[in-house]
Amino acid sequence: MEAYLDNAATTFVFPEVKETMIKVMEEDFGNPSSLHKKGMDAESYIKEAKDTIRSYLKVEAKEIVFTSGGTESNNMALLGAAYANRRRGNHIITTSIEHASVYNPLIHLEEEGFRVTYLPVDEKGIVDIDALKNALCEDTILVSIMMVNNEIGSVQPIEEIGTCIKAYKDSILFHVDAIQAYGKFKIYPKRWKIDLLSVSGHKIHGPKGSGFLYIKDKTKITPLLFGGGQQKGMRSGTENVPAIAGLSVATKQMYEKQEQHMVYMQGLKERLIQGVSEIEGVYNHSGDAPHIISLSFVGVRSEVLLHALEEKGVYVSSGSACSSNHPAISGTLKAIGVPKECLDSTLRFSLSVFTTEEEIDWAVQCLKEIVPVLRRFIRR
Repeated sequence: MEAYLDNAATTFVFPEVKETMIKVMEEDFGNPSSLHKKGMDAESYIKEAKDTIRSYLKVEAKEIVFTSGGTESNNMALLGAAYANRRRGNHIITTSIEHASVYNPLIHLEEEGFRVTYLPVDEKGIVDIDALKNALCEDTILVSIMMVNNEIGSVQPIEEIGTCIKAYKDSILFHVDAIQAYGKFKIYPKRWKIDLLSVSGHKIHGPKGSGFLYIKDKTKITPLLFGGGQQKGMRSGTENVPAIAGLSVATKQMYEKQEQHMVYMQGLKERLIQGVSEIEGVYNHSGDAPHIISLSFVGVRSEVLLHALEEKGVYVSSGSACSSNHPAISGTLKAIGVPKECLDSTLRFSLSVFTTEEEIDWAVQCLKEIVPVLRRFIRR
């Protein structure tokens, strides 16, 4: 028995995604910039993908720029917006629980003279709106806030935040990292006053190396890649047509049954939490997202428990997969006030539309067996 419960790290592709990508690679493999039929056939996949994404976000097709994934989208949004608007100011606002692909570009910008304010969050990981209002100033040019936290699943009030920012000054750009939200939540950039929105394909059963950045029309942003001028000069380089086509199919698959998926995953989440509640010394730090569960098993190091579960065929994470090469205590857990004894004993369980009740029950059974044994071993 196996239980893959690390879907916030990555997901396997829908069968329809694989079939579409193979067709593009074997049959419609032309360069979308070529003027002949092969090129036009390839270009049609890009147009179709933009139309699909546009229809669910309620935006314009020309506002979608395809990228290699979430990291590139976040870097393009933050660096591109900061460089293009630095004459208006040098102040950027974010939160204390952002992903590394937001933090590290901001650290780079700080080294270049930009000033960054890191907003606090409450015990549920929700940003302090009053702190945001107090942080806004005449020099603020950009606010970047993640919609769904990748470690604990807290869901930010994005519409309220967007309204707050634009009420202060309409020219301040609002960037949202929607990498854990896209496909699972309905997102309306226009209504929520979002200027930049980052998405990754491999979190929604699309291919790795796929993603996009929504850039609201007339938003001032500097390109990071220069070359042949593809995508209207915003992201030069031959488009990855198979990945773009796969992302389009994954988007359709996720949004056609979006509400059904949410209810299903929420049920699995509750089943897991209820199951582990029978184990002594387990603390739940999970936010409202239905697919992410953060649990601490006091007295057992997360890395030790992770590998013990792995031996039983249960795959989980000790935090963000993107930070796994740099082991450290999670800044997110610190920010929400997790007790010291829980910081190094927390695991993330993340679900998908393919996760089964059997997988959840197997994980719970394994935890009930493993945790007491590891605790006894540690006490000795």
